[in-house]
Amino acid sequence: MHRRRFVQMMTLASAGTLAAVEVAARAGETTTVSYKVRGFTCVTCAVGLETMLGQQKGVKRVKATYSDGLVIVKYDPSIITEPALRGFISDLGFTAEPEHRG
Repeated sequence: MHRRRFVQMMTLASAGTLAAVEVAARAGETTTVSYKVRGFTCVTCAVGLETMLGQQKGVKRVKATYSDGLVIVKYDPSIITEPALRGFISDLGFTAEPEHRG
């Protein structure tokens, strides 16, 4: 069930949306957080999570790796909160536990 929602959300992703989010996220201070992610079943899961998180307002940079089960998110805390990031990851069907903040 979560996989279906994840695939639907991935289908809706577009290059225009990614460009708009990148431009919107250029201002402000940033915070970096690393999450240990459970629920990746393939490389596509990591790529999809990276893409979908990258579209969220306030997210500046995302790097997800399947082999490490890790996602690193650089974001503007005045636009998006860490609980919102974790909630979004959860909505996609994964679990995320903070590893490191920078």
